[in-house]
Amino acid sequence: MDKQFNCRSYNTFSDKVKVISIFLVLNGINVAGASPTLPLANVSSESDVPVELFHWQDYLVLATMLLVSCAIGVFYGYFGEAQTTSDDFLLGGSSMGTFPMALSLAASFITAIELLGNPAEMYVSGAQFWMICVAFLLVVPVTSRLYLPVFMRLRLTSCYEYLEVRFCKAVRVYASALYMLQMILYTAVAVYAPALALSDVTGLNTYLAVSLVYVVCIFYASQGGMKAVIMTDTFQSAVLLGSLAAVLALGAARTGGLDHVWDHARTTGRLHFFDMNPDPTVRHSFWSVVVGGTVYWVSMFCANQASVQKYLSVERIAQARVALWVSALGLIAVYSVNFVTGAVLAAHYADCDPIQSGQINASDRLLPLYVVRELGGARGVPGFFVAGIFAASLGTVASALNSLAAIACQDIAGSLLGITLPENKGAVIARWVCLGFGALSFALVFLVERLGPVLQLALSFNGMAGGVSLGLFSLGMLFPWANTKVYFST
Repeated sequence: MDKQFNCRSYNTFSDKVKVISIFLVLNGINVAGASPTLPLANVSSESDVPVELFHWQDYLVLATMLLVSCAIGVFYGYFGEAQTTSDDFLLGGSSMGTFPMALSLAASFITAIELLGNPAEMYVSGAQFWMICVAFLLVVPVTSRLYLPVFMRLRLTSCYEYLEVRFCKAVRVYASALYMLQMILYTAVAVYAPALALSDVTGLNTYLAVSLVYVVCIFYASQGGMKAVIMTDTFQSAVLLGSLAAVLALGAARTGGLDHVWDHARTTGRLHFFDMNPDPTVRHSFWSVVVGGTVYWVSMFCANQASVQKYLSVERIAQARVALWVSALGLIAVYSVNFVTGAVLAAHYADCDPIQSGQINASDRLLPLYVVRELGGARGVPGFFVAGIFAASLGTVASALNSLAAIACQDIAGSLLGITLPENKGAVIARWVCLGFGALSFALVFLVERLGPVLQLALSFNGMAGGVSLGLFSLGMLFPWANTKVYFST
């Protein structure tokens, strides 16, 4: 009889005691006086979690990433070329390089939620969602040929100013207000959700994690402007990719190599990519992921202020087009590494599902649990992993704050309120506005903590607002006969 037991079927303490008793009987041991606390392979309890999960090497790695990010902000804020106008602060003077802008563009799209969620998706449901990478390849030519030429020709600091030129002021203010609400809600969720997941399994205090992200991000985004955001994103992209690669390499080696991981994924039915089921109620299919994903990512690339600002940070449209392809390939690389890491998790936990056994209560805790429990012996690796997660959060928030400052200065102050900001004070005003939005987003984190449904609301609102903005821009750019309805008085 097979003496190995799968812990996913034994969730309660009494179940574990029964399994231990059976195990002892099979091995010829009298269970009459057996202690119910004897250890059993593949059956874990929460008491097994080590007291010290982070060591000084881990804190050192994390602190180094945060300090370098702050140093970049200090350099561009106080030692780099002077930033006086709002365009200098918000667009980097349109003097940024192609490759840094491309990495920054990709970094703004990679959230910590996705870094934790994609491996869990592979672990739980398989690789069907990886087909979103096909959407990245489809989005680039659409963006490059249909939308980008308009933005690059007009060179408007706020992309929503186009809607006033094309339609009317009311449409511009509506779209910009929708974007502001979207980003303020989403940034709070994008920081709090992964911080909570990390704290549950690493022991890192949630409030400390959230505070570090916001303090560092607000500092370099408000002091160095777009130049600091782009260059910090470039550095953080290297940290993010390096941490993901390190976790994958160490995890694959411990699991028996990528061949074993691939074979396990194949035999367990996780390698399904072309599910052509037309049923819209199916969780993931080729149509929902590729078609729906393409529409979603077109809205992110073509109707998002943070993206347009980065296009305008370079001088020529050719640079922006190259950056689009580089960023798309970067996104594909990150998603692919994420899903292979999910396959590593599936192979490692084949005989002991930590969710079913009660070690964790949500799938987004799976990867942090694995890194801390299985790779924690390599000092510094958990810190490197957390630094990568922090880097994703920093990139998301920094781009959002810079774009919100542009919206507030150009659309709200200029268009709605009719306030003309002095050109020579534009950078100073934008800096304070950026700081204010950062403080507001940080305060909302504590609201998100107390209102659980806010998470789903923010994610749903993110998609809804993106769809509305994409519809408005597409109507203006692709349908020349569509205009604002004008009422004539007689």
